[in-house]
Amino acid sequence: MAPNFAEQPRRRVGILVFDGVKMLDFVGPAEVFVEANQTVPGYEVVLLSADGENVQTSIGARIEVSAAAADAGRFDTVVIPGSELPPTKFVTPELIAAVRHLSWNTRRLASICSGAFALADLGLFDGRRATTHWKFAADLARRYPSVVVEPDAIFVRDGNLYSSAGVAAGVDLALALVEEDYGADVARRVAQLLVVYMQRAGGQSQFSASLSGPAPRSPLVRKVVDLICADPAFPHTVQTLADHARVSVRHLTRLFRAELERSPAEYVAFIRFGVARDMLHAGHSVTEAAMVAGFGSSEALRRAFVARLGISPRKYQQRFRSTGSTAALESVAAAVS
Repeated sequence: MAPNFAEQPRRRVGILVFDGVKMLDFVGPAEVFVEANQTVPGYEVVLLSADGENVQTSIGARIEVSAAAADAGRFDTVVIPGSELPPTKFVTPELIAAVRHLSWNTRRLASICSGAFALADLGLFDGRRATTHWKFAADLARRYPSVVVEPDAIFVRDGNLYSSAGVAAGVDLALALVEEDYGADVARRVAQLLVVYMQRAGGQSQFSASLSGPAPRSPLVRKVVDLICADPAFPHTVQTLADHARVSVRHLTRLFRAELERSPAEYVAFIRFGVARDMLHAGHSVTEAAMVAGFGSSEALRRAFVARLGISPRKYQQRFRSTGSTAALESVAAAVS
């Protein structure tokens, strides 16, 4: 028998904002909860600040809040968004006190992006799995070694604690929370209304800057890099590259690790992957991309994509084509249907 959602009370969702808050971090999830109200009794979204004063967001907009965190009562869900500011700047004692109070007065607590630092500072993530935006993940792991950081996750649930990667990943997390509350059909309907994916394949690495890297500093390494980039499909080996530079394999490897943070072989694979990715962006087939980039076969390229991004090259291409293409629009429609 289908549940009678009409008889259920609206769930209160508190979102704690602060000066410098990343606007999309909290607006995205808020829109998911509000959109759900078209289908079910849904949610009451309440914006809070530590002291009850209005705040200024990352884009300069002034946001009016309803209450101070300590005066807002009990919530079903509390969301702590992040900021482009360093955590040392926005995770203030006042914010920590507000998060502590809210954590005592909610059924479940979620962080978006660098909001994870506030939960980690309180020890809430100790011994638990959590994630944050890929650019903050290493710092989170370094500063809070008791947290099991999953840097590639779009979002993570560990008990009643939730965390997500930055900005748009807050939408993914909010959809998952709606699904927990009202089921997959309701969450899918919200995704359709917002024209977003119900569930994205792959992890954060497909969006991160990890495919770009440090530039070579010495003329010798630049000479080898230029050779690789000029013909990535050539069967380069560490020996042929060392011969080209007229140095030993050991010396070339040491220079590559010092300047590019990769071995010569790893750098060749890095360049080939980038070439293949760019060809897929340009609309070439998987077979063409594999041939030009030097993978030898479409299967080899598929294995590389799955290993790096957790997604096949064909699915990657469907998700990252130009937004003006018919294929991209069809992909979105299929994903949310």
